Amino acid sequence: MGVVMLFLGVIIGVAVGGFFMVGHQQSLARGKLEEAKREAKRIIDEARKEAEAIKKERILEAKEEIHKERLQFEEEVRRKKAELEKAESRIVMREENLDRRAQNLDLREKELRIFEEQLKNRESELEQAKAELEEAKKELEDLKEEARKKLQEIAKMTEEEAKEALKNAMIEEARREAYEIVRSIEEEAKETAEKKAKEIIALAIQRYAAEEVAETTVSVVHLPSDEMKGRIIGREGRNIRAFEAATGVDLIIDDTPETVVLSCHDSVRREVARRALEALVKDGRIHPARIEEVVKRKRREVENFIKELGESTVFELGIHNLHPELVKLVGRLYFRTSYAQNMLEHSKEVATFCGIMAAELGLDVAFAKRIGLLHDIGKAVDHEVEGSHALIGAELAKKYGENEKVVNAIASHHGEVEPQTVEAVLLAAADALSAARPGARREMVEAYLKRIAKMEEIAQSYEGVERAYAIQAGRELRVIVIPEEVSDEDIYFLAKEIAGRLKNELTYPGQIKVHVIRETRAVEYAT
Repeated sequence: MGVVMLFLGVIIGVAVGGFFMVGHQQSLARGKLEEAKREAKRIIDEARKEAEAIKKERILEAKEEIHKERLQFEEEVRRKKAELEKAESRIVMREENLDRRAQNLDLREKELRIFEEQLKNRESELEQAKAELEEAKKELEDLKEEARKKLQEIAKMTEEEAKEALKNAMIEEARREAYEIVRSIEEEAKETAEKKAKEIIALAIQRYAAEEVAETTVSVVHLPSDEMKGRIIGREGRNIRAFEAATGVDLIIDDTPETVVLSCHDSVRREVARRALEALVKDGRIHPARIEEVVKRKRREVENFIKELGESTVFELGIHNLHPELVKLVGRLYFRTSYAQNMLEHSKEVATFCGIMAAELGLDVAFAKRIGLLHDIGKAVDHEVEGSHALIGAELAKKYGENEKVVNAIASHHGEVEPQTVEAVLLAAADALSAARPGARREMVEAYLKRIAKMEEIAQSYEGVERAYAIQAGRELRVIVIPEEVSDEDIYFLAKEIAGRLKNELTYPGQIKVHVIRETRAVEYAT
């Protein structure tokens, strides 16, 4: 707008100057002035229109800006309103939570008041029970005093004698109470240890596989023909007498076709005789001098076989620094049996079990295997020395340089001495485990039946026993007592006494579980 006005001023100035300077051109100037006025008016109109357009555009822009700002303001208002509503809802929820918490506190307070009342009642009951206990204790003292006086009057006992009798009665009562405490402790220990023990023993059994063994006290030698029997007997029986004298075994020749039997309780001598007889039969030259020569040679072979067998066993189990004489005794166990179980296989099995269980418990595996292999070493010479095989084996181990822990473990594996190490306890368990597994040992039927009958006879010899049954192939003795004659406390003493007699009076593989049962039944009929 300012530009238009300036331009208009310039034109007017030029027109007026021309009017004063050129007089004779006034009419022309007027025409030009009119034209300039029209042009100026046109320019002014255009400028005014342009200004109006710009004004409208600026107004529209201003309106749009105001509209945008109003929309933004409204959006901000809505957002603030939504936040306010959320805040209000949170406040409402918090108020509700506070109300609920207040209600819970009220309930808790009521419960505490009730518990306080119960506690007060309990305290009053305890005080009453304490008073009753004191009264009962006083009555008991009075009864004891009265009993002491009556006992002194009736039995005409002196006061010292009455005191002794009363002391014995109190000792017996204390013994029963102590036994109950010990029994509860044992049961608690069993509950915590039984699961782990079962896992370890089951793992040891699963990780070891052995053949079932059956040995006898006789050896059978097969002959190529029955004609050989006459040659073995010799003229007037001189060959058979020389053979029996050289070997120390009985040679039995009967009607069995092409077979002779060697009988001897010493398995080593029987093995020497078997090898010698087979060599004589194969060679065909049978006479006293030849018999003595062959027997001597076969005896050396068996001794070498025993030594090699012991060395291979020790190497197989990874046991080191074992005295050569103990190695030989280990090999001799191959020719020793117990209830038809081969003792060398049994010792290897026990060593393996001991090693597995020691590894599971984090103990000395090498030491466990060592005592497992040597635990029955006394059986290699027990027919030559008096005493139990456990103590004999301990003496042999001590003689040949084994340490005190090994000696104690060997001596204690049947309970004859107290074990000094955890591995010694594992040895006893592994020994029982190996001997008791199915197929490990075999008894004669007659001996088995006699042992079963003796077990039941021992149990039934006690007063209050109603019935007794030997079950699980003689590994458990189940005793049923008369409840009116035997109390709950007495059954524990009865079980221990029966177990002690079984241990002292019977010979059996493994162990026997004595299970005493006392139950009271009430029977009534509805008609």
